[in-house]
Amino acid sequence: MEEEARAETGRGTRERLLIAGGGALSDAELLALVLDAGTETDADLDLAERMLRAAGGLARLDRLDRHACAALGRLWPRRVALVRAALELGRRAAAEPLAAGSPVRGAAAVYGHFSGRLPQLEREVFYVLLLDGKNRVQGEVRVSEGSLTAALVHPREVFVPAIRAAAAALVLVHNHPSGDPTPSAEDSAITQRLRQVGELVGIRVLDHVVIGRGRWASMAEEGRW
Repeated sequence: MEEEARAETGRGTRERLLIAGGGALSDAELLALVLDAGTETDADLDLAERMLRAAGGLARLDRLDRHACAALGRLWPRRVALVRAALELGRRAAAEPLAAGSPVRGAAAVYGHFSGRLPQLEREVFYVLLLDGKNRVQGEVRVSEGSLTAALVHPREVFVPAIRAAAAALVLVHNHPSGDPTPSAEDSAITQRLRQVGELVGIRVLDHVVIGRGRWASMAEEGRW
């Protein structure tokens, strides 16, 4: 009887997913289905709820390390792999990379281009998006990795690739591992320095977009220019 009840729980959740869509299910219900590959039970739902509490929410779920997973119990390697695969698929589906020649029409487009790569990283990574005279994408350059400082983000590393590509403009991009995209004082200082160099070499710095988890900050749109 108990096994039948658990199976019925799984069928009910799966049916709601198929009929009403994913929006009808809670984070815990969706996670429970992933944990047991479609045969979610009450025990799986309880485990999913405990995982979400331990991680501090869905956005931080992939930061649970092996020790935290072991402490929760019933999180076998196969289940952890299923969850991480599902999260990665979601990130890739949400990301909308800008193809070469695509026009950049604001910070939202920049966020979409990088959202599948940067929000989940545990270190800051600094990129430059190279644009032509009509603000169309020419390419991107990974400049540095580590805590953002003037030493790591040297104007030479930013503008030499831009000059070689005959770029007319560029957008600065980096992530905040904390998930909060609010620009720091160091972000502002580096932005001002690179803008000044850009004026000297004739390459416009259009924006500095800081990527967080599920959101971003545009220093140009916020008037931090």
